[in-house]
Amino acid sequence: QVQLVESGGGLVQAGGSLRLSCAASGRTFSNYRMGWFRQAPGKEREFVASISWIDGNPLYADSVKGRFTISRDNAKNTAYLQMNSLKPEDTAVYYCAARAVTSRDYNFWGRGTQVTVSS
Repeated sequence: QVQLVESGGGLVQAGGSLRLSCAASGRTFSNYRMGWFRQAPGKEREFVASISWIDGNPLYADSVKGRFTISRDNAKNTAYLQMNSLKPEDTAVYYCAARAVTSRDYNFWGRGTQVTVSS
């Protein structure tokens, strides 16, 4: 059974940093892409970043380029999202997700971790 467990959320002042972790278990993820999404109150869930598990190729939403960095540690089966220069508009619940590279849809999701950025 696939499990994705996020951690590392919290309250931070604008301009600060947080690092989110996503611990993955239940299968081999070498042919998967790991993604981070977020959902703010009253808004739809949006893509933040993703990374290829096998070659580390990253993708970012324009809103976070240059501030967020996605990475993974294959030995630990863990993906990370380093978030710097945080803004109040980054406040949201952040979700980790996984999809097979042959699939368009992310079909495994974590429960999310709250990130709150105060002004």
